[in-house]
Amino acid sequence: MTTPSAPLTPEQQPAAPAKKGGALLKKVGGIVVAIIVAVAVKVGLPHLTGDAPVHAEAGECVTVTGPDNEPKVDTADCSSGKADLFKVVKVVDDTFDVEKCADAGEMALAQQLNSDKFVLCLDKVAK
Repeated sequence: MTTPSAPLTPEQQPAAPAKKGGALLKKVGGIVVAIIVAVAVKVGLPHLTGDAPVHAEAGECVTVTGPDNEPKVDTADCSSGKADLFKVVKVVDDTFDVEKCADAGEMALAQQLNSDKFVLCLDKVAK
């Protein structure tokens, strides 16, 4: 008569076969997530957080806040009476040359939005 063998411990049990489809799906999913995050950071994140430069049109009003070397520009209602409220007199596209505003406005602000560069020619709005 044979005696039954002792049950196998977890270390002794044979490994379950690896699921090839699951591993491949994880790799592809990881790559897709990485691409989505990269695109969101490059294109969309500044717009979502409100940090993207404002490409205002002539006649619109904007507020200019923050330090001179990194001003934050937001569109605003011209009758809002906010501090640092300016009216856009002219927009000069495809340049950072603030001298193009010498004949229009008391202040010029060079901005870049993705590959677009432009200068906003601004006049202070009286309170």
